[in-house]
Amino acid sequence: MGKAIMLQGAGSNVGKSMLVAGLCRAARKRGLSVAPFKPQNMSNNAAVTVDGGEIGRAQALQALASGLDPHTDMNPVLLKPETETGAQVVVQGKRLTSVRARGYAQLKPQLMAPVLESFERLKAAHDLVIVEGAGSPAEVNLRAGDIANMGFARAADVPVVLIGDIDRGGVIAQIVGTQAVIDPEDAAMVAGFMINKFRGDVSLFDDGYRLIADTTRWPGFGTLPWFADAHKLPAEDALDLPKVSHGSGINIAVLGLSRIANFDDADPLAQEPGVRLTMLRAGQAIPGDTDLVIIPGSKSTIGDLSFLRAQGWDIDLAAHVRRGGHVLGICGGYQMLGRTIADPDGIEGPAGEIAGLSLLDITTVMTPDKHLTQVQARHNASGTTFDGYEIHIGESSGADRSRPFATVRGAPEGATSATGRVQGSYLHGMFRDDTFRAAFLASLGAETSALSYSAGVEATLDLLAAHVETHLDVEGLFSLAC
Repeated sequence: MGKAIMLQGAGSNVGKSMLVAGLCRAARKRGLSVAPFKPQNMSNNAAVTVDGGEIGRAQALQALASGLDPHTDMNPVLLKPETETGAQVVVQGKRLTSVRARGYAQLKPQLMAPVLESFERLKAAHDLVIVEGAGSPAEVNLRAGDIANMGFARAADVPVVLIGDIDRGGVIAQIVGTQAVIDPEDAAMVAGFMINKFRGDVSLFDDGYRLIADTTRWPGFGTLPWFADAHKLPAEDALDLPKVSHGSGINIAVLGLSRIANFDDADPLAQEPGVRLTMLRAGQAIPGDTDLVIIPGSKSTIGDLSFLRAQGWDIDLAAHVRRGGHVLGICGGYQMLGRTIADPDGIEGPAGEIAGLSLLDITTVMTPDKHLTQVQARHNASGTTFDGYEIHIGESSGADRSRPFATVRGAPEGATSATGRVQGSYLHGMFRDDTFRAAFLASLGAETSALSYSAGVEATLDLLAAHVETHLDVEGLFSLAC
C-alpha cells in the first residue's frame, strides 16, 4: 500500500495544479511510482481517459508528469459548469446528473464513497499519491459535507501542506488567516506550508516567512520563485490564457466563449512562431486582418451561441467569410456553424431550437448520449493523420457532411463548406500533432516550424521538476506522506 500527501491552497488559483505536476515529475525522477489525485474538480477543460471516461485536463497533465495514462480514478468528481448557478456532475468519468449549487450541497455526502474508492485504488497501485485540493479550506461556509479539502483529508487521513500565492499579495494573511478560521481538528491535519509564485529576491521575504512559521507553528517547506515557462504547459483555467501570443505571421483569433471548453486545443498554435494568436474577450471585435477564426468547444452550445451574437461576433464572422477568411469550429463551435441546433429534450436548458450561423449546411440535434472516445483520424485535405478525442453530445447531419473534415475508423467526420474556407469537426486535440499542425497552417500560408509540441511539454515538465527540487524541501515534503 502506497502513501499520500495533499496540497491545499490558501486561496483559489494559487498554483496547486502546477505544483502537483512538478512534484509528480520529481517523484518519478526519483524512481517512485506516483499518481495524481483530485477528489473534486470544477472545469470545462476535460480529457478523455483510457477507461472511457472524462477527468479534468489538469489531472491529465499530472498523469503525463507521472508517466501514466489518464484514468477516471485520478479525478472521481468533475463539475462542469453549464450556467452561472448550475453544473453537470461527472462521477468516476460518467455523467451522473445536472444540479444547481444548492442541490450539489445536498448531493455531496453521497460522493465521498466513490471518492475514497478511487483514492484507495490509486494508493494500492502506487508508491505515492499526490492529492490536490480544490479552492480553499478557508471557505468554511462550504465545509459541511466537504469532499474536496479537509473533509477528504480527514476521511482518508492524509497530511496537508498549505500553499500561499505571494503574487497576489497578502500571503501572510492567507496562511495565518486560514489557520484562524478553520476547525482546530482540520488545522491539525496541516503539516506545513509553502509559498508560491515569488518574483524577485526571495530573501526579501525571509522575515514574512518566519512570521508565518512562528505564528502558525507550521513548518515551512520553501518559497518557490515564479516559473517563467508555465505558459508552455496546458492551462487549466481559460482566464490563464494569454490574450495575445508572442508569434508573428498569420493572425488567428479564438472566440472566448462564456462556457468555453477544452480551450487547450489552441495551446500548440500559441507557441508557433509563425502564428499570432489572439484570445478574444467579451466586447472585442474580430480584427479585420484575421486569417482564421476558431470557434472552440462549449459546455453550453446554445447558450454560448447567444453569447456569441451578443458580442456581435456573428456579424464579424459573416464579414470575415465574405473577405475570404477561414473559420474552424471545434465541437460546440462546429455545431454553431450550422443552420439550426435543436435540443428537444432540454438537455442543455429549456427545450427548443435555435438558428445557427448558417456558415455550414448542417443541422444538429442534442441527444442524451455523450461521445467519449480517443480516436486516430485522417485529415482529408492534407492526408495527414493525428490522434484526437471526442467529448460531446449531439449529432450533426447535412449536405456539407459530404465534404468531411476527417475520416475516423473509415467513417466521415466533420464538415467543410463548398468553398473549403469554413470547416467543422468534433475532434479535440488535433493541433498537438506536429505533422497535422504544420500541414494545416501551411494551407493558410503560415511559415511552418520544427516545433515539437509534445516534446516541449515533456521538457517543460522536467524543468518544472528541477525548479521544484531547487527551491523546495522536496525530501521533507515526501517524508510527510503516510
